Amino acid sequence: MNLNEHFITTDRPYREGTVEVFRQRISAENVKKATLAITALGLYEVELNGKKLGDALFTPGFTYYPTHLYYQTYEATDLLTGEDTLTVYLAQGWHSGRFTFENKVQIYGACPAASWVLTVEDNDGIRRFCSDDPAVEAVASPYDYAGFYDGEIYNENHHQDIIQPVKFEGHIPEHFEEGTMSVRIREEMPVQAVTRRGDVTILDFGQNFAGIICIDPKKMKGNCLKLRHGEILNADGILYTANLRKAKAETVYHKGSGIYRPRFTYMGFRYVELSGAPYEEGLLTAYAIHSDMERTGYFTCENQMVDQLYRNQVWGQKSNYIEVPTDCPQRDERMGYTGDGHVFALTGAYNYNTEAFWGKFLKDIRHSQAANKEGYVAPTVPAPPGEQGIGFMSMLGWGNCVCIVPEMLYWQFGTDRYIREYYDCMKAFVDCEVRKMGGLFGKKNLWIAPSLGDWLATGRDVKYMAMHNGPVSNAFIVNDLRIMVWAATYLGKTDDAEKYAVQLEKTRDAYIKAFVKKDGAMKDDYQGAYVMALKMVLPKGELWNKVYHQLVQRLTRDGMQTGFFATEHILPLLADNGDEKLAFDLLLDERCGGWMYQVKAGATTTWERWDAIKPDGSVNETKSNGDNMVSFNHYSFGSVGKFYYQYILGIQPMEPGFAKIKIRPRIDSRIGAFSGSYKDILVAYDGKTLHISTPADTQIILPDGTVHEVGAGTYDFSVKEQ
Repeated sequence: MNLNEHFITTDRPYREGTVEVFRQRISAENVKKATLAITALGLYEVELNGKKLGDALFTPGFTYYPTHLYYQTYEATDLLTGEDTLTVYLAQGWHSGRFTFENKVQIYGACPAASWVLTVEDNDGIRRFCSDDPAVEAVASPYDYAGFYDGEIYNENHHQDIIQPVKFEGHIPEHFEEGTMSVRIREEMPVQAVTRRGDVTILDFGQNFAGIICIDPKKMKGNCLKLRHGEILNADGILYTANLRKAKAETVYHKGSGIYRPRFTYMGFRYVELSGAPYEEGLLTAYAIHSDMERTGYFTCENQMVDQLYRNQVWGQKSNYIEVPTDCPQRDERMGYTGDGHVFALTGAYNYNTEAFWGKFLKDIRHSQAANKEGYVAPTVPAPPGEQGIGFMSMLGWGNCVCIVPEMLYWQFGTDRYIREYYDCMKAFVDCEVRKMGGLFGKKNLWIAPSLGDWLATGRDVKYMAMHNGPVSNAFIVNDLRIMVWAATYLGKTDDAEKYAVQLEKTRDAYIKAFVKKDGAMKDDYQGAYVMALKMVLPKGELWNKVYHQLVQRLTRDGMQTGFFATEHILPLLADNGDEKLAFDLLLDERCGGWMYQVKAGATTTWERWDAIKPDGSVNETKSNGDNMVSFNHYSFGSVGKFYYQYILGIQPMEPGFAKIKIRPRIDSRIGAFSGSYKDILVAYDGKTLHISTPADTQIILPDGTVHEVGAGTYDFSVKEQ
């Protein structure tokens, strides 16, 4: 097949947003078998006789282009008629289009390129039609523009000279691999409300989501319409778009001959502003999209706000599991953030079977890390090309994904594959952390450097965290060392296990000396510091108890004031240590800084900031690097889903992959009756009785502490309301 030998592009000067269209005539009679293999540096979509092959979007997928590229194969036997036309649309995408919050272009290359081989077996034998065949033409493109951030400008009447493609002379990666998962259309999103405002129409889909809108020209009056996308409305009912920053998030459509579907963009939105044509039913059809993953977890309860929060975190995942674990689907970012990713990873692995998704992302980490001159894992992956180092900020809490996720996959899915395959990546990252200890600030066995700490914690700005991130950042190092001791021991790497065990004790001791007072107060006195110390650093004992007591005092007095990292752990920490009521108090707290504040404000996904909408109703437009930074579809605080599955339903693995199960439901009268499941494990509470169905040996712990060891089966237990 040798796809690496057939890359083509055009010699047109680079212009951001350009889409090239290649056409190839295929003549083949009495076809026995036909298979197309195709890839691109950029994005492609392929048609045979005007029909799209496959249902995947944004193929071949987002990878670390300097070394790694996916390709797809399509069965085409039944589509060939004898005289056929192969059409390939080629867009810049992540490869050379505008991308990252810096709005850079040509990040991975000067221009996109495509390569394909159509292998046809007929009566005369086997023939191959390749992308670099002389008969291939670059024909007129219907796109004036296509890009992830600004959207698409589509015009079938766009005229362009037919030219010959040229051989692609840019860098071609060494590793080619057939893609096994893709982004696809998942569900239709019906319009919930239509409001006419002057010359525009506002459509409300009732749900914030990541997706696309198709246009039916048969329902269209006029020759051109525009769609603008947004997550919320201003107080006067017009579309709010300031949080999109430099992203236009628009579709400009000149009336064409068939259903228009965006090929090379997607948006994060609840509302759409239509102009240029009146709205009528059937003109616009919206679809939600996300990467391949099977739904495995469910939950519902009588408390409507608690129920809504559960749905919000699920939609946050659906909106941000698009090729990589993105931060948000709407603004000029949508990057694969390692920190956001691992914070939500366990919750997401209950909602959906995410093993393949994370398997793909770990490959992205491997290829990106291999190019980093310090062996570090970048905060965003795939990383930009080149031998970049760490930079001024340590970004501890982000790249630690390389250690945290393989351990999570082991427990959730019962596979040691990722520990084995990515042990060298874990080791390289942790060794880098150890090398950085001491350094400029002279804290032996700790890495003290500017970083983001417990990112976006209530009441703590970037300046504060940059100087006081130590207890959060170094908690991640302690956790990494713990994971390395466990992984090395599991894999029989005795020398490594001993080395990391020694460093673990040194770093833990240095941590306590540097950050924890004898009375249990943290020297950097914010809630995230307490949570991360308790969760990842301190052994159970007198000092642990003192620190925990200090945390409970602050939570009782101030409510929850945690950021991205500590929030995942705070409710489980309380529930595991006899403070279930306080955990539910925080879950149900409607003050700003809690989840119910967002729900009460009408959120249908979790927000980036606890106060994305302030108590006075205004949008929090605090600047970051000179730009507004407020997303209404960020899943990091959706890590509360872990509490739903592991504590309300009580479903946890006692052995990897749930070979043996622990079920310990937590009941609170304020959430009422509830029910939910993970795969074949079902738990329901009707106010009087716990109904449990389990497929394996299970330890059931009732609210009164009674323990039942049971086998696979269905069980009912009478329970008093708490």
